[in-house]
Amino acid sequence: MMFLKAFLVGGLICGLIQILMDRTKLLPGRIMVLLVCLGIAAGVLGIYKPLVDFAGAGATVPLCGFGYSLWEGVKGAINDEGFIGIFKGGFSASSIGISASLLISYLASLIFNPKMKK
Repeated sequence: MMFLKAFLVGGLICGLIQILMDRTKLLPGRIMVLLVCLGIAAGVLGIYKPLVDFAGAGATVPLCGFGYSLWEGVKGAINDEGFIGIFKGGFSASSIGISASLLISYLASLIFNPKMKK
């Protein structure tokens, strides 16, 4: 059942983002920033935590989940370390995911021979 919940919630988030991309003139980079900021805002308001508890990876894998994880890291670091946690928390909370994506991207570039667009 948890796979179905993750699939439905993740699919709904991705579907709404696809509609946003198709119906507006927003550039993909701006939409990505909007998603991260929405994840942070939803985390601050306490809206995103119940969604993560319900859907698991369906809520944490989309880009708004990255914003939520940044917020959770900052919140935890502020509680533990005070003011310096504002700057340190987001980095420590997201470092594993960012490192993994860089490593996997590098390995993919070695295997698949990437080319620049003209």
